[in-house]
Amino acid sequence: MGWLWVIIVGLVLGLIAKAIIPGKQNIPLWLTILCGILGSVLGNAVAGWLGVANTKGVDWTRHVLQLIGAVIVVALVAKVWHAIRGNRGAAGTRERI
Repeated sequence: MGWLWVIIVGLVLGLIAKAIIPGKQNIPLWLTILCGILGSVLGNAVAGWLGVANTKGVDWTRHVLQLIGAVIVVALVAKVWHAIRGNRGAAGTRERI
C-alpha cells in the first residue's frame, strides 16, 4: 500500500506543479508522476534540514516544500525533455527545397 500512496502523491504533486508553471509542459504522464515523486523527496529533505519534517497536526510547511520541489523538478525535466525529444512531428512537415 505504501507504493500506491507514493504514486498517488507523485501524480497529484506533478499535476499541480504543471498547472502552476506558465505555458505547456509536453511531458508524458509517467514522467509527471516521477517528477512529483522526486519533488516530494526533495521537499521532505529540505523540511528535514529545516527541522520541520515532523510537527503536530498538518505539516503545511513540509507540503509547501514538496510542492516547490515538484515545481522545480517539473520545470527542469520539461526543458530537458523538450531538448531531447524536440519537435519530432514538425520535422516531417517542413517543405523541401
